[in-house]
Amino acid sequence: MSNFLSSLPMRLLLGVVLGIGVGLYADESLMQVILTCKSLLGYLITFCVPLIIIGFIAPSITRLGQNASVMLRVAITLAYISSIGAAFFSTAAGYTLIPYLNITPTVEGLKELPKLLFDLKIDPIMSVMSALVFSVLIGLAAAWTKAVTVTAFLEEFQQIVLSIVTKVVIPLLPIFIGCTFCGLSYEGTITKQLPVFLLVVVIVMIGHYIWLALLYLLAGAYAKANPLEILKHYGPAYITAVGTMSSAATLAVALECALKAKVLRRDLVNFGIPLFANIHLCGSVLTEVFFVMVVSQVLYGTLPAFGTMVLFCLLLGIFAIGAPGVPGGTVMASLGLIISVLGFDATGTALMLTIFALQDSFGTACNVTGDGALTLFLTGYAKKHAVEEVENIHVL
Repeated sequence: MSNFLSSLPMRLLLGVVLGIGVGLYADESLMQVILTCKSLLGYLITFCVPLIIIGFIAPSITRLGQNASVMLRVAITLAYISSIGAAFFSTAAGYTLIPYLNITPTVEGLKELPKLLFDLKIDPIMSVMSALVFSVLIGLAAAWTKAVTVTAFLEEFQQIVLSIVTKVVIPLLPIFIGCTFCGLSYEGTITKQLPVFLLVVVIVMIGHYIWLALLYLLAGAYAKANPLEILKHYGPAYITAVGTMSSAATLAVALECALKAKVLRRDLVNFGIPLFANIHLCGSVLTEVFFVMVVSQVLYGTLPAFGTMVLFCLLLGIFAIGAPGVPGGTVMASLGLIISVLGFDATGTALMLTIFALQDSFGTACNVTGDGALTLFLTGYAKKHAVEEVENIHVL
């Protein structure tokens, strides 16, 4: 119980509640201090974004490049197709449903936010798109040339960045988000928009179940096997994922569940489930895409252009492969896309981090359950291409 109360979602929820409460009664002087703190924290988080991109994308590419077997390439392709498929499904749902959610981007009678006490800018070491291109090129080149020293450096750099994320960024997030919601409460907008975000969470959860049903139906048709034979064993993995909000923490349970399914090859379960736990994030991607569209409508009065969303979805599938294993890892790894491709400011970024983290457990559960469907795809591929069963197969 104490672990639950001290978890990131609970701290974020506490930050939201305190922020709203303080904003309702704060005077102009107090708001100046709060908004200045928000500005500083926003700059610090933005500064860390290129580091996160390099630290997680480049090492992921080097690992995959060094283990480029046929089945691994098939598995990566399946994970990417599933992720961007979920993203495009969510995009279509967003364009269809969001106009009917009665979102009012502007509210009459808003208070004007006071000016900051001071504005101390902290510029990132490079732009987010530069960081992405750098990560991809360095990762690929290191894999092609089998650069042992650079590969080892990237692995160590990833641990350094993960330490920054877990010991600096994550602890500061509740404060940053509390300051953001304090500003929204002071303006008077939050009471109008909070019901919308609660409805959006329900819509996204329904989207998870629809996507899982589609994945399992397609996998069953391809492998010519009954997908219910897998799903009937996956209840413990789903519940564990909801409780832990971590694919890694759920891995042992997921393996146990998948090994009970008679339609899955044992060697491909041992290969696919651990791999997909790290690179298959269909539920998280589906959630993030729908949320960015809602936040764009709420804050900026319009949905992103269709071409912009297509680019965002395609790149998000790449970012998801290198997402850090922390609560809200997918949105954390893709902050650069949210800022550079969609043009979100600090307020939009804070809203994304908040609503994503508060429901991250269900996105993780969708990811974990979807891994069973992709493993069924692998089983079907192995049958069709006469891939021999092997003993004690390992991933990475």
